[in-house]
Amino acid sequence: MHLTENLTYRRIFLFWSPLALTWLMMAVEQPVLIAFIARLSDAKFNLAAFGIAGAFAMIVEAPIIMLMSASTAIVTGRHSYKKLKKFTDILNAFITGIQLLILIPPVFRFIVIRLMGVPEEVSELAHKALLIFLPWAASIGYRRFYQGLLIRNNLTRRVTYGTLVRLTVILVTGLLLYTAGAKGAYTGAAAMSLAVLIESLATRLMADSTIRSVMQKDDRENIHMGLRTILKFYYPLALTSILSLGVHPFVTFFLGRSRMAVESLAVLPVVTSLVFIFRSMGLSYQEVVIALIGERRQNYGLLRNFAVRLGIIVTVLISVLAFTPLADLWFINVSGLTKELADLSYLPLKIMVLLPALTVLLNFQRSLLVISGNTGPISVATATELAGIILVLLVCVVFLGMTGVVAASLAFMAGRALSNLYLVPKQKEAVRSWNK
Repeated sequence: MHLTENLTYRRIFLFWSPLALTWLMMAVEQPVLIAFIARLSDAKFNLAAFGIAGAFAMIVEAPIIMLMSASTAIVTGRHSYKKLKKFTDILNAFITGIQLLILIPPVFRFIVIRLMGVPEEVSELAHKALLIFLPWAASIGYRRFYQGLLIRNNLTRRVTYGTLVRLTVILVTGLLLYTAGAKGAYTGAAAMSLAVLIESLATRLMADSTIRSVMQKDDRENIHMGLRTILKFYYPLALTSILSLGVHPFVTFFLGRSRMAVESLAVLPVVTSLVFIFRSMGLSYQEVVIALIGERRQNYGLLRNFAVRLGIIVTVLISVLAFTPLADLWFINVSGLTKELADLSYLPLKIMVLLPALTVLLNFQRSLLVISGNTGPISVATATELAGIILVLLVCVVFLGMTGVVAASLAFMAGRALSNLYLVPKQKEAVRSWNK
């Protein structure tokens, strides 16, 4: 019996849970590294530098983030596999070249010091950390390409196994460098880079039998699929990721000019990494809907109801942490923040309690548009979110003089809400088109 036939909530959960666990483990890795960095020397500067280098690394990787969705949706046989693999090779080479360009010292100093206003001591740490991040983007590109094949072929547990490998490498590398007394920013960058490189190799090995099976399928309908066809489908998805992750330099720019700038730069990655743990439950849902909706879109109602329940659950969980003494336990005992930095973290966390639920909604909305082949509105929604974030930061930092991390949390919430609102009518249009 095909996976999409006679779908139940239990079967959705069993398909989704390995992917959710994968994202959850990825979400845990940054708090783990922050706990190491916060306990090393010059913690405030190294936390800020790690946040900046990580932001650049995420921007560079942005174009390849959606390869998992593309691979899940497109690869049906050897013709589509070969074409998307070639597309992946070209894209990975391009983004690695972009990172090398950013790493040219005069270019990096102009962006980080002149434009963002980051202090010199933080900039120097961030530059070397970004150099250590060099293998990061291409490793993620290949990993997500092969993960898409595994998801399409109902092998989601193997995706989880790969992430378990990644988390293990992060823990071991982080512990070794922490014991050696390495600088915190370098410890975080080295652990993450090595981990994703090994994870991508492990994912390729686990996908070997799936690739052989795909190569035996003669998808003649895709024989004339070219790179231009793939690019037309993919560029709105890539633009979405670029705009989404491209917000980080703007946030850094405003934080660098805000009240309590260095403290805000140090605290923001701590708060957002905690929120990301709860957001991870929704980030995994896009591929679930694409894979399980069914050829006749018959499972839309079940998948929608599952999304609603998931949104309620993540909101309750993060609220329990944000509004109870558990916040003290996390920021001081787990993350290792000083009392001064922990006090700065509580309000931003409370402001962002609805962000995980909005993330569930956003990935559900995006999945419906990908299924319909109408990926354009996804980019527009992300651009709307970016514009909203920048506008709120401008008002809160420049005109209201707010503390940077508080302004950023308000901006993230406002931007995401605008994105969701924009996609509501697009979501309804997609559903109506299936019923015609």
